[in-house]
Amino acid sequence: MKDFPWFKNYPASVGQEINPDSYKSVAEIIEESFNKYGKNAAYVSMDKELSYKELDQQSKNFAAYLQGLGLKKGDKIALMMPNLLQYPIALFGAIRAGLIVVNTNPLYTVREMTHQFNDSGAETLVVLSNFAAGVEKALPKTKIKNVIITDIGDRLGGFKSVLVNFVVKYIKKLVPAYHIPNAVKFNSTLSKGASQKFSKPEISAEDLVFFQYTGGTTGVSKGAMLTNR
Repeated sequence: MKDFPWFKNYPASVGQEINPDSYKSVAEIIEESFNKYGKNAAYVSMDKELSYKELDQQSKNFAAYLQGLGLKKGDKIALMMPNLLQYPIALFGAIRAGLIVVNTNPLYTVREMTHQFNDSGAETLVVLSNFAAGVEKALPKTKIKNVIITDIGDRLGGFKSVLVNFVVKYIKKLVPAYHIPNAVKFNSTLSKGASQKFSKPEISAEDLVFFQYTGGTTGVSKGAMLTNR
């Protein structure tokens, strides 16, 4: 084994190599972390903590909702959000349902997002409301059937959630008007999913888990197909 210079910065508890066969899937790693860390904070946004236990339940609810839509292992879901608590909930829920995640840059132009939606074959989209106006223009040119919309403060809880969403939309006016028929609110998917059954799919190391798109600096953006391995 080569002695790379960065090895000297590794803590003693961190190995210099990993065994890619230790886990069958990304979902397995995620679920092990949920069980291992429980009440510890997994993510913090705007001083709101989301524990591993909460993330476990909420991502499972989201996965159940997606399955309730008829989505099955191998279907594609586009996530178009910045760093919010909603992102890991949607990401882990999609992965646990066996879907292929297509991360989409929220700053894409209509042309760029249309290309990525079509190239990836995504039929479901989770998008922050700030960018929904652009999505509205792109949708007629895509095969997206299910649109889930979230507001910035949706998972902050209580009065803080209401206040943040009010300020963003009505004071700072950062949410351009949009009209997307049959779009569903993100919080609604979690409440609906809580009453639905989640069926854990069989996921192998060779199954695809991401279509990760390039920056498109030398042409149109291209999707790298990443397996669970």
